Amino acid sequence: MNDLLQALHLKHVEKGLPDLMEQARMHSLTYDAFLRRFLTMEVEGRKLAAAHTRLKAAKLPARKTLEAFDFAFQPSIVERQLWELAELSFVKTHQNVVFLGPPGVGKTHLAVALAVKALEADYSVLFTTLASLAEDLSSVPHPSLRRQRLRRYLTPRVLVIDEIGYTRLTAELSHSLFELVRDRYEKGAIILTSNTSFVEWGSLLNDEVLASALLDRLLHHVEVITISGKSFRMKDRVATEKSKTGPAAKQ
Repeated sequence: MNDLLQALHLKHVEKGLPDLMEQARMHSLTYDAFLRRFLTMEVEGRKLAAAHTRLKAAKLPARKTLEAFDFAFQPSIVERQLWELAELSFVKTHQNVVFLGPPGVGKTHLAVALAVKALEADYSVLFTTLASLAEDLSSVPHPSLRRQRLRRYLTPRVLVIDEIGYTRLTAELSHSLFELVRDRYEKGAIILTSNTSFVEWGSLLNDEVLASALLDRLLHHVEVITISGKSFRMKDRVATEKSKTGPAAKQ
């Protein structure tokens, strides 16, 4: 039996078939019911395998969720706006989402949380920081080869670019970033986080004209969420320090 399952590439049902056959005997399943359970087992197995593959390919730094985000700590964020984005209409319509704000306010958490929602809806996702993107493209010396490398960032339905503002780009890398945004324009969604206001992007790219052209495409169909709250990292640091100096620590 196993050789037939392998020949038909039914690897997910192979392990569960003995239990399924036992259930059929115990409950006197009809041929139709048995076949339905047999096929369902294979389909569900393939879905789980595909989900695992998408998650691995996404290269998320950690699994973050909207459910775990402390909206009460960041009152500048309209919570309803994030839950509406979690419905993923921006992915279906190839629009962008930009999170702006100082370090530590939760930009990456929210970007990853939306990416997780996209993965759960069976969309392909890729996460990268701007520094990692620049390093990856810089490792390809020839412009034509760099263009080929850029394609890996064009394929996913959702591309997350984190930490724009920490890395100043060379002229070549600035042009590659422009090409990426240009080629994804109205074809794929971008989720972007930045601690730098848009007016400073000319300095970031070392080219005011190129920055203007990039922002023209990036911001044409976009949801911009500006966060002006306190740092979660400082909050956690203060809580840790208090726990060290609390009554229990003094004993």
